[in-house]
Amino acid sequence: MGRDVEQGAFSREDRVRYRQKVRRCLDVFALMLDDFGFDADRPMTGLEIELNLVDAAAEPAMRNDQILADIADPLFQTELGQFNLELNASPRLIEGTGFADYAKDLRSSLTRADERAAKSDAKIVMVGILPTLTERHLVADNLSTNERYRVLNDQIVGARGEDIELDIRGVERLRTHTDSIAPEAACTSLQFHLQVAPDSFADYWNASQAIAGVQVAIGANSPFLYGRQLWAETRIALFEQATDTRPDELKAQGVRPRVWFGERWITSIFDLFEENVRYFPPLLPICEDEDPVEVLHAGGVPQLGELRLHNGTVYRWNRPVYDIMDGRPHLRVENRVLPAGPTVVDMLANAAFYFGLARGLAEADRPIWSQLTFSSAEENFHAAARRGINAVLHWPRLGDVPVTTLVLDTLLPTAAQGLDRFGVAPAERDRLLGVIEERCRTGRNGAVWQTETVWAAERHRGMDREAALHHMVQRYAELQRANEPVHTWPVD
Repeated sequence: MGRDVEQGAFSREDRVRYRQKVRRCLDVFALMLDDFGFDADRPMTGLEIELNLVDAAAEPAMRNDQILADIADPLFQTELGQFNLELNASPRLIEGTGFADYAKDLRSSLTRADERAAKSDAKIVMVGILPTLTERHLVADNLSTNERYRVLNDQIVGARGEDIELDIRGVERLRTHTDSIAPEAACTSLQFHLQVAPDSFADYWNASQAIAGVQVAIGANSPFLYGRQLWAETRIALFEQATDTRPDELKAQGVRPRVWFGERWITSIFDLFEENVRYFPPLLPICEDEDPVEVLHAGGVPQLGELRLHNGTVYRWNRPVYDIMDGRPHLRVENRVLPAGPTVVDMLANAAFYFGLARGLAEADRPIWSQLTFSSAEENFHAAARRGINAVLHWPRLGDVPVTTLVLDTLLPTAAQGLDRFGVAPAERDRLLGVIEERCRTGRNGAVWQTETVWAAERHRGMDREAALHHMVQRYAELQRANEPVHTWPVD
């Protein structure tokens, strides 16, 4: 939900009008899918990175307002917490040396932002959950000052009607309560955008769902929260719980959660927007002046503001996106399963693996979703979040297989074929997929490095957990700036 929100109190009339308007938008969207000209000639890609700000002691630095003012770059925006920023890379094609162009621009933007952050005695860390966060940091007073975050917090907490429970059982256990959505700010992610044509959207979304578990297992980078070692990718469980609008009774009735994997393969992007409207009451019932029917009949491009706003408050791990660029509408799959970091090269390796594998599977003669049950895909997703690169996943014709074996023997060749169809330069393809290959061969990703470094600090340096986490974050920040893949990082 990237738009600004000024209104904080909503009446019954607001909600009735919004519900009517969002259904009107849905009807117009259905008409557009039948015969409208969507931009899909040369599929663009995009990515977003959510960032953490830390001070010299590796504590979260609540300074995003002043740092954003110093950066003065529209590619950087606020995020939920005052210790967060978001970097939106400029969209581009990945054919040829597109990935190298991404790398150059990202490193330039991050270096410049780090220089500006230093003026406020802070630095940027890209990680799925900042390991030095504690409960005292994740409170409503530390939400970013943008009004939309306060309104969203009030609506989610109000819909639930009681404190939000966090209960995550991993290597250790965390059980606590919160009276705000502030713990969601701990979840800093890496998001990929892939533009697709309407008639192929379902194939790409289904493929993205099928491989979500694999992505999480290989890219896990969030093993610590509130000083405890939990899941390899704790961000998954935390995000699901920290924005849950359902009290226990509604959970028992089978009401869908707003952070949602989904429940079925789809045949059209319309299926997802229709589910949004059918299952989820509005959190932000704000209506626009546009009449989408009139705009469509006049030959214009409807903004569908209510439908898009509502979609932004349903947190699918692979989200459908309707957007307009240069007066032309387009559709995107927004892949939201991965954590930020550890380095630019690691994130672009994750991007190459996702884009290539999604295309390879979406265009396969026999769709993966015709062989894998949806429930198996969801089970893979949560098994991967728990166990990371050591996960065992279920895959058609292979049964239960270690994720590293699955990637090395089956999925990397498919990803390479998909990148070839995008026209990616062979040297770029091999360099980035080589990072994924070496992660699998060494069994090392960000989560593994973090846990081993903390263990070493506790056992060999005599540090307690708090000191070990601060030591690890400082070392992580140093290694991150060298931009060597995480599987090569030393544990010291």
